[in-house]
Amino acid sequence: MEQLSVTRQSRAPRLGNILQTTLILSAVALGCLAFTSCGGQNKAAPAPMGPMPVSVTKVQQADVALTGQWVGTIDGFINAQIQPQVSGYLIRQKYQEGSVVSKGQILFEIDPRPFEALVDQAKGQVEQAQGQVAQAQAQVAQAQAQLGLAQINVNRDTPLAQARAVAQSQLDNDKQQAAQAEAAVRSAQANVRSAQAAVTAAQAALETAKLNLGFTHVRSLIDGVAGQATTQVGNLVSPQSVLTSVSQLNPLKVYFSISDTEYLSLIRQARQSGGDLLAGKSNVPLTLTLANGQVYPQKGRVVWVDRQMNEQTGAIRLAASFANPGNVLRPGQFARISANTEVRRNAMLVPQVAVLDMQGIKQVYTVGPDTKVHVVNVKLGPEYGTDWVIDSGIAPGTAVITDNLQKLREGAPVSPQEKPAAAVAPTSSAKEPAGD
Repeated sequence: MEQLSVTRQSRAPRLGNILQTTLILSAVALGCLAFTSCGGQNKAAPAPMGPMPVSVTKVQQADVALTGQWVGTIDGFINAQIQPQVSGYLIRQKYQEGSVVSKGQILFEIDPRPFEALVDQAKGQVEQAQGQVAQAQAQVAQAQAQLGLAQINVNRDTPLAQARAVAQSQLDNDKQQAAQAEAAVRSAQANVRSAQAAVTAAQAALETAKLNLGFTHVRSLIDGVAGQATTQVGNLVSPQSVLTSVSQLNPLKVYFSISDTEYLSLIRQARQSGGDLLAGKSNVPLTLTLANGQVYPQKGRVVWVDRQMNEQTGAIRLAASFANPGNVLRPGQFARISANTEVRRNAMLVPQVAVLDMQGIKQVYTVGPDTKVHVVNVKLGPEYGTDWVIDSGIAPGTAVITDNLQKLREGAPVSPQEKPAAAVAPTSSAKEPAGD
């Protein structure tokens, strides 16, 4: 009991202190709230905002050269597959893969021994046929001699038979021998012609054997760069085997496809410059941009146009020729082809930053004499450098807003600050807009 009374006595002062502290804090909070409400009544209301400052530029009007760009694939001007013309074992490779080779240079060698034997055999057949010709010619001479003798007998016995100095049967026998001798001459002459034909055939066989022997040296038929060998030394090859490929790389071709509209524009551009696109005599210069963004220094021209449009894509395939000194460009590379397809007169230009896309509708914000915002729907043409060519919807000289577009609305007052328009670059590239 004594312990319980002591504990109650010790807790009583602590509870009193807690109640006192709570009352003090409440009073301070009420005072702060009263001070805040009083001070808030003395604050001034925020001042209304003035017209928003915006940058404007006027719609330019100029002659611009529109440029089309297309993806192209580089290929050799001529690509030749090197195949042997005879069958045999490959015994030697005589070029370095990837090196420049010249027309007529030996690239591979096939075992020549079987073909050398055939050449010797053909030579023997020629000599044999020539001997048969000589023998047939001797037979002709012999038959002609017999014919001459028989003709002498006929000439001698004819008057004697008429004078009845010899029997008529003897003259008849002389004439029969003469006829036989004449037939023998014709037969011998036919044998000569046959023997001479055999000589011609034997000589042709000899030439074929020599050609086949020459074909054991597999040569390049063009000047160009030889590729990797596809057959190793020691393999048996035939005329169906592809040993390697040689590509003529200077000049080279670049294949690309353009739309129907661009095709018609290129034809018109070529005719205006005195060329003919369809005849491969185009004077429209083409620019080649490599994969690293570098512009190729050599200009190209169209050398080939496909015979028809692709019905599925609505595009037609063209080939351009570019000089390639040093064989820097190689088949299989991708590049961009560009060319001036049209010169548009008095085109209206608006900076790209001033054009907004509102659910597929192209809009620009303009400022009128009332210094208020007016929303105008426009129809875009092709892209020209940092500008859009405007086909319709706006007039030249209109002030177009170029910044703070997301903060503006129709009829909002603004404070326009005009910025000078950038000079129109006559060689800027152009692309068709992604959508109207």
